[in-house]
Amino acid sequence: MISYIKGEIIDIQDDLLIMETNQIGYNIKISTQTASMLPAIGEDTKIYTYLHVREDAVQLFGFSTKDDLNIFKLLIGVNGIGPKGALGILSALSADDLRFAVLGDDVKTISKAPGIGTKTAQRLIIELKDKLNLEDAFEQKLENKELQNTELVNGQDAKSEAVQALIALGYTSAEAIKAVKQVKNIKDMDAEAILKESLKQISFM
Repeated sequence: MISYIKGEIIDIQDDLLIMETNQIGYNIKISTQTASMLPAIGEDTKIYTYLHVREDAVQLFGFSTKDDLNIFKLLIGVNGIGPKGALGILSALSADDLRFAVLGDDVKTISKAPGIGTKTAQRLIIELKDKLNLEDAFEQKLENKELQNTELVNGQDAKSEAVQALIALGYTSAEAIKAVKQVKNIKDMDAEAILKESLKQISFM
């Protein structure tokens, strides 16, 4: 129903993105990985969306790439995995890492995702393995790498490392992402420099 939304980033919370387009604000559930790839608050972005409808709720889930959206759709088709669980998996693993984990029967890697135990990981592998193949997985990984090189801002890997370091220090993902996004001249910094500046920003938050 809603393929994507283009608009201004109003706020980023723990697992929630608030975007405004045409004077309408949208609450969009996102993974930690998607949050780390977003531009700064106040800037425009494009998010691919999935509309989930239940009897008691209507929710939008957002993804920075079509590939993440497609993997999310596969995940919620697995028995016992709902949208929240699928988003948790995509917070712990990239779409590429998940594909290779499924094809490699890597239960240990998949079960690292929050709320995903060994049995659920095994079921996920069984149900998704026939829907994936190694050749496509390699092709998609190359495509995603090219996309990162052409579309993502410089220093994205360093930004992600800084976010993860802040989370490891005890800050929430929302606090970490906000602090990193407030660092100026970030393109020329490595992860350590971004972390130091982010800690300064947190003291003013």
